[in-house]
Amino acid sequence: MLHVIASLDPAEGGPPHAVRHIARAYQQIGVQVEVACLDRPDADFLRGIDFPLHALGPRAGRFGFSWRMRNWLRENASRFDGLVMHGIWTWPGLAVRDAALRAARPYGVFPHGALDAWFNRKYPLKRLKKAAFWPLQYRVLRDARHVFFTSESELELAAKSFQPSVWNGFVVPYGASEPAPEPETQIQAWRQRCPGLRERPYLLFLGRLHEKKGCDLLLRAFAAVAASAPELHLVMAGPDQVGWQAKLQQMAAKLGLAPRVHWPGMVTGDAKWGALRAAEAFVLPSHQENFGIAVAESLAVGRPVLISNQVNIWPEVHSEGVGLVDDDTQEGTERLLRRWLALSAGEREAMAAHCHPCYLRRYSPVRTAQELRDAFS
Repeated sequence: MLHVIASLDPAEGGPPHAVRHIARAYQQIGVQVEVACLDRPDADFLRGIDFPLHALGPRAGRFGFSWRMRNWLRENASRFDGLVMHGIWTWPGLAVRDAALRAARPYGVFPHGALDAWFNRKYPLKRLKKAAFWPLQYRVLRDARHVFFTSESELELAAKSFQPSVWNGFVVPYGASEPAPEPETQIQAWRQRCPGLRERPYLLFLGRLHEKKGCDLLLRAFAAVAASAPELHLVMAGPDQVGWQAKLQQMAAKLGLAPRVHWPGMVTGDAKWGALRAAEAFVLPSHQENFGIAVAESLAVGRPVLISNQVNIWPEVHSEGVGLVDDDTQEGTERLLRRWLALSAGEREAMAAHCHPCYLRRYSPVRTAQELRDAFS
């Protein structure tokens, strides 16, 4: 199998993490995998990659035009039983389609939530650009053996974004790798990364500091409940890709939260797993989330999740009893926090006990790898 993605930079969000998880899972089931990207070969975040990687960058802008990738795909596509493109609205998808058709090899596409109509409503000017590009992008989706979605909700929403929208949609189980069973080491790494927190109880936001994630809603909701939980802190962990952190910090200061909100930046490795393990709960009041890798990671370490009903796996979270769900509004986020605080210690422990079994049933990447393998058999 060949997986293609514009970048494996963890700061890009969920898709780079997904590719890493899937590649490792393939190895567990005996599938040979290679990954091609448009990163520079000497990029720091590519160190330690444990699968065959072809870094064909640097890419030219966000669109990612690259003759080098096109030529490499044409020369190598025939070596694979299937090709999988991660992401849309960029040039590599066109190159994957071209190479696969030339080599008579099947390919699939993960839109990773990029066909959700929320983006069209929120960014109308970008929608016009996408509409102009749609005739080319649609061919990539139409001619794929499968267009892979991570939930039924994502599949249904995608068909409403642009027209025409006829393709072979396929929902695959999706998730994230669980960490090594070294909680003490991981929590210690986290404490060193965020020393100001000490051992205080906290809620954890872990993701890009982006408007779609509902970071502002979370700060205002935390301010509304802060007096009723004076020992509780909030951690806002993640990369600041759009220059929003300074505004969020100003908001926290105006709300009187500055001493109780922590901003450690992007955390990875042991520190990330330690942050999840030591948290009271993981919080994601997102306006749009086709899956949410960090949701699965939180469940993997036994921590409940507090999410909006715009995170497309919310029905599973609700039915499995591993978290709480509410609207992606100011009022909904505040209700979410108040409902969590109203739970007794026993109720929280019972919820936490369901988390890891739920992860194993639904979100182990081995199942994802098996489904993808079978999709190209």
